[in-house]
Amino acid sequence: MGVFVFLPLVLPLTAWPVARLAEQRLHPRTATRLLAAVAGVSAVCSTLCLGLLMIVGTAQLPGNPLPDSWSDPDVRAAVPYDEIAGRAAIPALLAVLVSCAVAAWRQARVRRRTAGALAGLPPTSVAVLPDRTPYAYALPGGRGNGRGRVVVSTGMLAGLGSAERRALFAHERAHLSGRHHRHLLTVHLAARANPFLRPLRTAVAYSAERWADEEAAAEVGSRRTVARAIGKAALLAPRAPAATLPALAAVGPVPRRVAALMRPAPVGRAWPPVCTAAGLAAWGAAFGTTVSALSSANSAVTLYLVLHTATTSV
Repeated sequence: MGVFVFLPLVLPLTAWPVARLAEQRLHPRTATRLLAAVAGVSAVCSTLCLGLLMIVGTAQLPGNPLPDSWSDPDVRAAVPYDEIAGRAAIPALLAVLVSCAVAAWRQARVRRRTAGALAGLPPTSVAVLPDRTPYAYALPGGRGNGRGRVVVSTGMLAGLGSAERRALFAHERAHLSGRHHRHLLTVHLAARANPFLRPLRTAVAYSAERWADEEAAAEVGSRRTVARAIGKAALLAPRAPAATLPALAAVGPVPRRVAALMRPAPVGRAWPPVCTAAGLAAWGAAFGTTVSALSSANSAVTLYLVLHTATTSV
């Protein structure tokens, strides 16, 4: 495996400049999809490599259930600094698995509680709750819930004008139709799996909101109306119920989203030219992800062959 086993663990460092360029230069839809895919693949690759290192490290522990041949010098030679890296990977991988499991459980709990609060309401696409606390968010669909519902309180509706209400509903419907909760959950778990991917989580949270902003502006026909609705909603309800439940007043920052809506709509090009800053960011992200995936595959195949040879030669 050599040093290639460590590449997927550190390659996410390249996500920092890529995330910044993508959220500034790419269309929000392209940035959301690209960065979420990069985060998901990078997280899987880094976790896989931690697992490979853990196998070598676990084989060195006394009393382990693995074959004795797996701790032979030939096997340990496949990993640089095997005594340190192998043993350090054991608690690191356990921490990753526990952190991701806890995050997934918390998100599922929030969605269950939110869905439970709507149990007595008619199964419409919009659920208006008689609550003075202002909030509005998109609840993803589940069993018997289709593509999801827009949940809004009477407190939020009371603080918005009629045009701003239409912008709010258009924004939340864009979240549901675009399945933005999947992108948000992907980067949320990816950041738990590898802390170097946290910039992608922040970037996707912003670009997903910008994506919904642009969809709402196109539906309403007024970018200023959407900007006004965002500003008012942010003052009324500054937080969303969960990191993976998209909301009009969610992360932004809001001033940047409003400023973006004051400018002309971005060009919806699927993939920017390579000679531009946005193109370099997109191709850089794709290249880094490809290298990470190939490194993980190479390490997995190499370790399998080494372990197979060590096992059959006994």
